[in-house]
Formats: sequence, C-alpha cells, structure tokens
Amino acid sequence: MTLRRLLPVLAALPVLAILLGLGTWQVQRLHWKTDLLAAIAAAEAGPALPLDAGARPYAKVAATGRFDHDREALLGLQVRGTTLGAHLVTPLLRQDAPPLLVDRGWVPLERDRAIARPEGEVSVTGYLRPADERDWNSPRDDPAGRRFYLFDPVAIGRALDLPPPMPFGLVALAPPEAPAAALPAAPRALPRPNNPHLGYAITWYGLAAALVGVLAAFMLRRPGQGGAPEKDPA
Repeated sequence: MTLRRLLPVLAALPVLAILLGLGTWQVQRLHWKTDLLAAIAAAEAGPALPLDAGARPYAKVAATGRFDHDREALLGLQVRGTTLGAHLVTPLLRQDAPPLLVDRGWVPLERDRAIARPEGEVSVTGYLRPADERDWNSPRDDPAGRRFYLFDPVAIGRALDLPPPMPFGLVALAPPEAPAAALPAAPRALPRPNNPHLGYAITWYGLAAALVGVLAAFMLRRPGQGGAPEKDPA
C-alpha cells in the first residue's frame, strides 16, 4: 500500500471508532430507556407506594395530610388552547413530617370555573418532582405575589412562611372519576420520557457504514483512475 493510500485510512480509523462508539452508546441508552419505560408502566398499573418508600423520580406514591389552601401559590406559565394559566401549588401539611408541596394541576389565570379545594385529611396520589436547578438565566420569582417560575421547594416554602418542606414535590394525578373539565386540571398518567435512541443509533452506525464504503471505494480505485496517476515513490 502506497503512502497516498495509507494516510486516508489512518485518518479515517479514529473517526470510524468514534462513530461506532457513539452508536454503541445509543444502543445502551436505548436499553436503559426501554427498561425505565417498562418500570413506569408497571408503577402506573400497580398500587401507589407510601411516600417514604418511593422517593425516586417517576415513582407513583401516596401522601396523606391536610391541604393548606390559604398558602397556595402559582408555578410557571402555560397556555392551553387559547387560555393562559399556571400550576397550582398547595402545601400538604402532614403529622410529624415536613410539609410537602403538591402541584395540584393547571388552572387558568382568569378564573372562569370553580377550583376544587378539598378540606380535611386527604390522600394524594401522584409522582415525585425534583427541584429545578437555578442559574444566571433563571427567571425571577415574585415571592410577595406567590408567583414562581422555578420549582424551588426551599424558596417557595420560605415565601409561604412554612417550616422547611420536603426537598422535592408531588405532582398530583387526577382520580379516574374526575371530570375532564375539573380544576385544577391534573395529569391522568405518569410522565413518559422520549425514547429516540434507536434512531440515533441507526444514524451513527449508518455514518460508520458510509465511511467504510467510501474507504472501500477509495482502496479499490485503480491507480490513475479519477485523477492524476500515482507516482512510484521509489
């Protein structure tokens, strides 16, 4: 093999290794995400775990306590249809346990319907929501107006004059019998993360195959074909 043929091959080998590595990584991610989705489906089909036994993301848990509706707050902004709204966050006060901030669901900013506010002891079923990370680009909250744009349990609890709450929140799931138009509009299923990793793996492996094809065509080309004839370095 002449130097003119060897150099492109040597240059392409690291690129080929990177493409194959990326494809393999995406296959691993595909298996991980498939297992995660299966675990979420199993959790959704099964009974809710006690809060202390299921403190992990995407776990379906149940917490018991009393809603403090006098200290509810609004989180974020979200348009549904043509209506601007936010998520209603209400502290759940629990006996011998820190308060738990519950995202009860979406409500319109201009109230056109009554919002359900259950009294007394309630059992709330939902999934855990971790706190958002704050950085220099994060929107500024309005603690005095109880308007928050990041889910920061410490900051929200301080603004609502609560004892230190749990470091995560609970996103309430709507009961199966709840009417579709009920407020707050809570989700009816656990969240499912996207699983695009098969397409990514095919892309990376496809690029690797294309690179091999280009190298093969280059190596099989006869001297002088498609350009100036090769010179004997001797």
